[in-house]
Amino acid sequence: MPAYPQFVAPFRAFLDQVPTGGRLVVFCHFDADGLAAGALFGRALNRINPTWQVEVVPSGKGENAFLTPSAHERLLALKPDALIVTDLGVHAHGTLESAGIPVLYVDHHIPEGTPPAGGTVLTGYGLEPVPCSAWLAYELLAAEADVADLQWVAAIGILSDLGDSAGWAPLPAVKKQYTAKWLKEAVAMCNAARRAGEFDLELPLQYLLQDNNPRGLAQDERLGQYRAEVAAELAAARKLPPKFPPKGAAHAAPVAVVSIDSPCQIHPLIAQQWITRLPDRVVLCANRGYLPAGYVAISGRTANRELHIPDLLRAAFAQQGATPPANFAHGHPQASGGHLSEADFSLLLRGLGFEG
Repeated sequence: MPAYPQFVAPFRAFLDQVPTGGRLVVFCHFDADGLAAGALFGRALNRINPTWQVEVVPSGKGENAFLTPSAHERLLALKPDALIVTDLGVHAHGTLESAGIPVLYVDHHIPEGTPPAGGTVLTGYGLEPVPCSAWLAYELLAAEADVADLQWVAAIGILSDLGDSAGWAPLPAVKKQYTAKWLKEAVAMCNAARRAGEFDLELPLQYLLQDNNPRGLAQDERLGQYRAEVAAELAAARKLPPKFPPKGAAHAAPVAVVSIDSPCQIHPLIAQQWITRLPDRVVLCANRGYLPAGYVAISGRTANRELHIPDLLRAAFAQQGATPPANFAHGHPQASGGHLSEADFSLLLRGLGFEG
């Protein structure tokens, strides 16, 4: 019995659109869940049809899968007959549907509208429990082919996104077979690769695409160096204090802002670390070193379920008579952010109640 019987027919209908010898491109997010989901499709689609040419492409730094034109140009240049987009969200703007290419979205984030005709959405959002992208990808593929040997790849994505208590039935057995230590180390290495200044996604992806266990990934020396770099940057950033809107300021929002300057993607971790100490606020970490000069990477987190970060960020722009850029203030109620120009970042700060 498939884990998600409601998805079997739409998944098969999508696959039926791929011709014999056709080119299938898998566009995945660059975190451990996204890379694991991408690798699962990369390995298992040829078990469904050995004639297909399958290529896995991670998303780029600062790239929005739906709103960055260069992302669509990069995908079109690969001349796909069909596209799978996983762990990158679902958006009314779509990706390659307008080019007549069938697109399948495999995801678990809050959908932002329905994609154009030609797009098929299989989302874990709204299910109980909500499966992350690697979990969902594994179960979709398991209904079509024998993928039991790839459970360790799925486990890396699941452990990264949902932790040890994830409700994926095979997880205890997978942890026993491959040992929890190696799986967790592999998760850490995947995340180090995308957080390090080098942004080297190919290295962990190749392990996920080629190996038969997590040990090589967990023990890779270069990935270990990335991990050390990220740890050093984190240690420095953790010493920086948050700033608050002045007391009594008009329109002061319940926020705290930590400003850092690091080539590493540590802004989400810094925001996360502060929410236990500031449980009634949204913590925004603004990183000026991650993107090209003139742009600020912003990560927002909150422990307060009464606060809704995308709404709060949009309201701050509205307070200044503006709207945020199209690719800002999406994600989850308790985890959101994006990338802003310096001018838009200043606008956001004023809208949150910081003095100009």
